[in-house]
Amino acid sequence: MNIEDRPKPQLDNVSKEYWEAAGRGELLIQRCPNGHTQHYPRAVCIVCGESPSFAKASGRGTVYTYTVIRQNYAKPFRDELPYVVAMVDLEEGPRMLTNITDVAPEDVLIGMPVQAWFADAGDGIGVPFFRPTPSP
Repeated sequence: MNIEDRPKPQLDNVSKEYWEAAGRGELLIQRCPNGHTQHYPRAVCIVCGESPSFAKASGRGTVYTYTVIRQNYAKPFRDELPYVVAMVDLEEGPRMLTNITDVAPEDVLIGMPVQAWFADAGDGIGVPFFRPTPSP
């Protein structure tokens, strides 16, 4: 995977902390004072409208659904074909859109346990991806 050629995340007042934490190898989610969790970062809780704060997530989850991308003519994605885009249910509750890596697309399964890993995007930020959780 060539993260260097991908578009860089756009940091703003809401997401900056998230991307910087990913640069340190930490996955953050948001939790509001009423206990609702959410991902991706937003200025308000999508359930109650309160102001959420960031909380460290375990980085563990399960594949909720996925698709295999076999055609994409945009650089650099065309060089990564085929690749898996998935919705992952995080242990803490939120669902996250991501890529599943380090596994053949035909071996990805709904319900597969996965673990976050982080690619360095430069400038102290990172991008989270997921791969299958190793068997104990």
